[in-house]
Amino acid sequence: MKTGKTLRAFIIATFSLYAIPLFAQKTPSLSDPEIASVALTANQVDVAYAKIAQEKSKDPNILEFAKTMTKDHEGVIAQAEALAQRLSLTPKDNAVSKQLNNDAEETKKTLNAKTDKDFDRAYIDNEVTYHKSVIATVEGVLIPQSKDAELKQFLQQVLPVLKTHLDHATMIQSQLPK
Repeated sequence: MKTGKTLRAFIIATFSLYAIPLFAQKTPSLSDPEIASVALTANQVDVAYAKIAQEKSKDPNILEFAKTMTKDHEGVIAQAEALAQRLSLTPKDNAVSKQLNNDAEETKKTLNAKTDKDFDRAYIDNEVTYHKSVIATVEGVLIPQSKDAELKQFLQQVLPVLKTHLDHATMIQSQLPK
C-alpha cells in the first residue's frame, strides 16, 4: 500500500513540477537569454536522469534509452552553446530554469531511492512526463517568445527529436510490467 501511495505521489509531483506552461497560472515572459537558459537546463536535467538510469538499471531497453538520451541531449547542449556563442547570447538564469533545477534535484532523490523494477518504472514514467512537458513548453512558450530567428529555428529543429524521445519512452513504458 505504501509503495502505491509513494509512486502515485511521485507521479503527481512530477507532473505538477514539470507543468511549466502552467507556471504561476500564466505563461512566463522570457527573453532570448532566458529561453536559452531554459533550453540548456532542460537538456542538462534529462542527461542527469539518464546517467542515473545508466548506473541503476539492468533492463537493456532502459539502458539503451538512457544512452540515447545522454547522446542526443548532450548533442543539443553542444549545438545550443555554439548557437549562443555565435549570437553573443549569454544564457540568463530565470524562474523557469531555477524551477527546473529545483524539481530535478527532488526527482533525482526519488529516482536514486528506487531499485530494480521500481526504478525502471519510475525512470520511464518520469521520462514520458518530462518529455510531454518539455515539448509543451517549447511549443507554447519558448518558440512563440523567441525574438531571434536562429534561436527560434533551433528550437523548431529540436522539437522532432523531443517527440521521438517521447514516442520511444512511451513504447518502453507500455512494455514494462505494471
